[in-house]
Amino acid sequence: MSSAAENLVSRYRSHTCAGLRANDIGAEARLAGWAHRIRDHGGVLFIDLRDHYGLTQIVVDPDSPAFRDAEKVRSEWCIGVSGKVRRRPGGTENPNLPTGEIEMFVTSLEVLGAAQELPLPVFGDQDYPEETRLKYRFLDLRRERLHNNIMLRGAVIDAIRSEMKGAGFFEFQTPILTSSSPEGARDFLVPSRLHPGKFYALPQAPQQYKQLIMMAGFDRYFQIAPCFRDEDPRADRFYGEFYQLDLEMSFVEQKNVLAIMEPIYRSVFEKFAGGKAVTSAFPHIPYAESIRKYGSDKPDLRNPIEMQDVSEHFRGSGFKIFARILEEAGNAIWAIPAPGGGSRAFCDRMNSWAQVEGQPGLGYIMFKANDLKEIAGQGPLANNIGQERVAAIAAQLGSKDGDAAFFVAGNPEKFYKFAGLARTRTGEELNLVDKERFAFAWIVDFPMYEYNEDEKKVDFSHNPFSMPQGGLEALQTQDPLTIKAFQYDLVCNGYELASGGIRNHRPEAMVKAFEIAGYSEQTVIDRFGGMYRAFQYGAPPHGGMAAGIDRIVMLLAGEQNLREIAMFPMNQQAVDLLMNAPVEASNKQLRELHIRTNLPEKG
Repeated sequence: MSSAAENLVSRYRSHTCAGLRANDIGAEARLAGWAHRIRDHGGVLFIDLRDHYGLTQIVVDPDSPAFRDAEKVRSEWCIGVSGKVRRRPGGTENPNLPTGEIEMFVTSLEVLGAAQELPLPVFGDQDYPEETRLKYRFLDLRRERLHNNIMLRGAVIDAIRSEMKGAGFFEFQTPILTSSSPEGARDFLVPSRLHPGKFYALPQAPQQYKQLIMMAGFDRYFQIAPCFRDEDPRADRFYGEFYQLDLEMSFVEQKNVLAIMEPIYRSVFEKFAGGKAVTSAFPHIPYAESIRKYGSDKPDLRNPIEMQDVSEHFRGSGFKIFARILEEAGNAIWAIPAPGGGSRAFCDRMNSWAQVEGQPGLGYIMFKANDLKEIAGQGPLANNIGQERVAAIAAQLGSKDGDAAFFVAGNPEKFYKFAGLARTRTGEELNLVDKERFAFAWIVDFPMYEYNEDEKKVDFSHNPFSMPQGGLEALQTQDPLTIKAFQYDLVCNGYELASGGIRNHRPEAMVKAFEIAGYSEQTVIDRFGGMYRAFQYGAPPHGGMAAGIDRIVMLLAGEQNLREIAMFPMNQQAVDLLMNAPVEASNKQLRELHIRTNLPEKG
């Protein structure tokens, strides 16, 4: 027995429920765990006993002194048993179970913890209301799938730590109580008892601290960092808190960061991919190209569909709606190829889907080969533009007999997100998406700024601490909306897994970058004084990124919802049903913090 196994031995067990094998036959053993399944075969009781490590079948017959106690046992009772290991009768072996050759004949049984009637089943993987699952999460986590997901999470984090340390990174921890930072979401504020009227903020990310670590000369940093953002929850984003692989390194350019991190992400995914293929060399896709081809800055590259601009084929055509749209500068017509989608039923279904999405419809052409084996078009749109233009569109898209194409028109800045959704929908409906691989890409050349329509001003489009391409000169001479940044995202299967950038480490450039977004130099000094001061004392060029641990595990576990890979998540209303949080503070607590509540009136 290994030293690790010996450490598990106690009065309750000599082995785990996954530890006994054929070479233990004839030996006395003690096991402890939960009654997973109970079967009565003509007076003989069979119980699958489960612990964290696995299952062992135990047997109690009427001749056993433990039989009377065993008759009382119900599902999920926690019990301890003693007895003799014996071979299972011929034909009853279970080759899918590590302990499938043996069973234990029980001579004594102790109830360690009786269980009331269960509010949800533990055996199997039935769907159950989320409210019940989260309220009784400790039971939900006994289910095999969730139990395995949590263990996978730990193993992935172990692998990430190992890879990062192997690449020369050092693990440091940064403060949890800090100051507010413009990371793009609402802060969680923590009132200070010692400083009445003042508040700490929980970190949205360790952004400033990790840059200061570079100022301090530590060269390469990482941590599995808890981050806190007061954002609305959704399937791929927790409410309140999440974990990220946070990292930073000095004396690097963008190409160095991507080259260092790519093999780390690839290695982690290959280790846990379960046989699925992992992209061997991550392509670098400029942001503008990603928007134009995929309608998203986090494209799912398992979907082979690439959108194309087909404006010239509709300009001055008989399809007056599109022709008039193209008369306005900046407008365009994009085509979404649909290989194998050339049926009226499918095209009508897509058109109906577009209307549900709030669009007037989705124009289409169905491509069919005529008697001369030439590709011709069918449908109202094809009839209006003529077969010559249809043939030109088919040639550009590479469309064949039995294919189709859908079209969106207008200003691409306004329709690209819908076009991306239509691309995704088309790929899924036509089963074009390769579900057996993890398709990675780096998205690069993000715009430094964007125009905020709500506030009618220029704002940061990504990380405000990133270095603009062209440096201070670009900030001083270029239209802000044309400036690109040394910013990059890692995407996989339609999810953003990581985001980062080369940092703007020159104080005069940092001030100018914030001034363009409406922050005065004094505001920069007040809000980012620590970093601003650090930049005055020999700041090295540096950059890094942060990767979402939760999304990485979700993808590797094959789940669609982050709550399936977290131990104790909140529900969609940001309520912890297990611990009953949030709750009202007592008057004593509020007095200590010098706080009065000003609750909204009940409607």
